[in-house]
Amino acid sequence: MITSRTISRGILRALATAILVGLLLFFIYKISTVLTYLVISIILTMIGQPISHFFKKRLKFNHILATTTTVFIFILLILGFILMFIPLISSQGQNLSLLNTAEIEKNIIELQNQITFFLDAHNIDSAKVLKEANLTSNINFTVIPNFLNGLLGTISSLGVGFGSVLFITFFFLKDRVLFLRGAKKLIPDSHEEQFLNSFEKINDLLSRYFIGLLFQLFIVFLLYLIVLVIFGIPNALIIAFLCAVLNIIPYVGPLIASILAAILTMLSHLGNDFQSEILPVTIYVLIGFWIVQLIDNNVSQPLIFSKSVSSHPLEIFLVILIAGFLFGILGMIFAVPLYTIIKVIGKEFFPEYKIIKLLTKDI
Repeated sequence: MITSRTISRGILRALATAILVGLLLFFIYKISTVLTYLVISIILTMIGQPISHFFKKRLKFNHILATTTTVFIFILLILGFILMFIPLISSQGQNLSLLNTAEIEKNIIELQNQITFFLDAHNIDSAKVLKEANLTSNINFTVIPNFLNGLLGTISSLGVGFGSVLFITFFFLKDRVLFLRGAKKLIPDSHEEQFLNSFEKINDLLSRYFIGLLFQLFIVFLLYLIVLVIFGIPNALIIAFLCAVLNIIPYVGPLIASILAAILTMLSHLGNDFQSEILPVTIYVLIGFWIVQLIDNNVSQPLIFSKSVSSHPLEIFLVILIAGFLFGILGMIFAVPLYTIIKVIGKEFFPEYKIIKLLTKDI
């Protein structure tokens, strides 16, 4: 029989649970920076394990020396990245008008006027449409500056936690076996083997995935750079870098990169004749970028997304699409790693289900 005391206890229990959940979420929010460092360290550890293994197996380094050398390589790469791109972004960003919103608006208005003149000259009555659309008032001119400043802020924040990330990464690499032993004590004996198998498979698949992703971005960066240099686009290095970074976002990123490259190409040629110089060069750059994306979509991405995580390309496409609808851009970025983790856990703990057997037959 339900009494007032039972109802009161239920309400108090629910209230206490809500308070505890709220406190937990607040605690997670307050330590979000630390959690970010941990995630970055885990990714670096996955990338670094094959490198460390190479030093130990091929060069006969002991464990400590192999770990130290791997972390030192990370330090050199990150420092090289910062020394190469931060001065470029700081010094050339102003030339690109990426940090000056007012200058962007002025240049966009000038570009719009040139497009209107070009259309009029070809008897296309769209100038009226452009004016009625009031294009300049509808464009958010802070998008590009905010994107660049956000990128700089992220790099700066990482710079603040540079030592923390590397310190954590060093001990993740060095004491991996020790951490596994500690985890084994917390796991029920009945599930110990399944947990260890899951950990090893996830670690192997994601290590290959992140290494492949870095290699893919580097290839895309080089190809973008070649296209921009061929057509004499100013500040080609920084534009290629920004567009390559956008490639982290599956499918949508390359489209945004093409639009960004087209806009920056036109802005960099302002003052020249639109029909004879600006428009042809922009079209050539777009064609070059689309060729790069064609190569990437048909060569790089299938090798990385399919081979590294043992999933069919259509399967990966659907997962990324669903994650994008549910969680937006961040969902698309983390869809493949999280899906891989779920598949491995499903194979180890629920192998009897037909859908699990079908999806994990290649793992």
